Amino acid sequence: MTTIQRLDHVNLLTANLDAMIAWYGDILDMRPGPRPSFTNGGAWLYANGEPYVHLVEVSSAQKAEEPRIEHFAFAATGMPEFLAKLENRGIPYRIAEVPDMPLLQVNIADADGNHIHVDFASAEHPSKN
Repeated sequence: MTTIQRLDHVNLLTANLDAMIAWYGDILDMRPGPRPSFTNGGAWLYANGEPYVHLVEVSSAQKAEEPRIEHFAFAATGMPEFLAKLENRGIPYRIAEVPDMPLLQVNIADADGNHIHVDFASAEHPSKN
C-alpha cells in the first residue's frame, strides 16, 4: 500500500520567471537552487533544503492554454511576522479558519495569480497573543 508522506513539490508554468523567483524569495523566503539541466528555462525554489516549487518558463501564449491548479499550501510557523511582511508589501490576504481543526489559512496569490494558502496553528493568530 502506498502512503503519502508529505508534499514533494508543485510545478508551475510561468511566462514571468524573474518576477516569480523574486516573489517566492521575498514572500516565502524560497531561494533558487540546483536544478537538472532541462532544455527549457526555469528554476527550482528551495525552503529548508527542499525544492518545493518548480517553475517552468513558457511563452505567454503557452501559459494561457495550460490548465491552472486551484491552490497549493504550505504549513508554517511565525504567523505574526508573515502577516506583517504581507502588510508591509501591500499584498492582500484573507485568513480562513478550518472547521473542526485548530488551523488558520492565510490565503494569498503569487506573482502569476496562483492561489496559495500558508497554514498556521490557530494559537499563532496575533489576536490570540
